[in-house]
Amino acid sequence: MRKDLVGSVLLAAGVALVPWLAVLWTTLPDHYPAQHWRVAWVGFDALEIAGLLTSAVLVRRSDRRAPLASIATAVLLLVDAWFDVMTAGRDVLFSLALACTLELPLAILCGVAALRPPGGASVRAAVAQRAAVHV
Repeated sequence: MRKDLVGSVLLAAGVALVPWLAVLWTTLPDHYPAQHWRVAWVGFDALEIAGLLTSAVLVRRSDRRAPLASIATAVLLLVDAWFDVMTAGRDVLFSLALACTLELPLAILCGVAALRPPGGASVRAAVAQRAAVHV
């Protein structure tokens, strides 16, 4: 698939979802009992653990796939913080503390790891190398 087509499809999907937010906001109940709550949260945290361990191994090996694992893990951590705080109820202060001291700093660390080129090279050197290849 051409990148222009992929970009256009992603743009259209993003724009199409904006009105969907209004539908959700007006139709979803404020409270809803959920089945398999424990399994959902334990499974989600297990994915975070897998992401953190995978990112750690790939970063330490300077593997070119490290940024992919790191950014995916950062997203998981951000989503976890969001849903922890939004579903906390009376424990909202504890959830905020956990988000601010653990999940968000780890997400930032994963983001930084994702932006660093493998092998510890500087971003400027990586850009220069790519430019030299295209000349």
